[in-house]
Amino acid sequence: MNVDSIRDGIVIDHIAAGCGMKLYRLLGLESLEAPVAMITNVVSRKLGRKDIIKVDAAIDVDLDIIGYVDPGATVNIIRNGELKEKKRIEMPEKLVNVIFCKNPRCISSCEQELDQVFHLTDREKKEYRCAYCEAKASSL
Repeated sequence: MNVDSIRDGIVIDHIAAGCGMKLYRLLGLESLEAPVAMITNVVSRKLGRKDIIKVDAAIDVDLDIIGYVDPGATVNIIRNGELKEKKRIEMPEKLVNVIFCKNPRCISSCEQELDQVFHLTDREKKEYRCAYCEAKASSL
């Protein structure tokens, strides 16, 4: 398999195998005009298997979404064909408009203009709770 290198763009690497499509959808990459390559189940010494996403465009990605889906991922910023910056991703303390409260009685379910806000309550279990009603977020 051959995937061309990119001149200006990003590479999201070290994504846990099977999480690449979730990231693709949550980041809205399907709406990009630029080429996007997603490689799944790549052999990795560190993870055993991993997914990789390459975007051939200098775009901003929401690091909170990446941290929510896979806090072990890395984001490589490529400029002029060279690695400019490597970001290690961690779980965000707060998520805004990434996930939605499933509690039908929560104010965020009734008030359309209200942001969906979740706070990290248990890092080990990757658990987030709604800022308004404390409902536990559903798993990905």
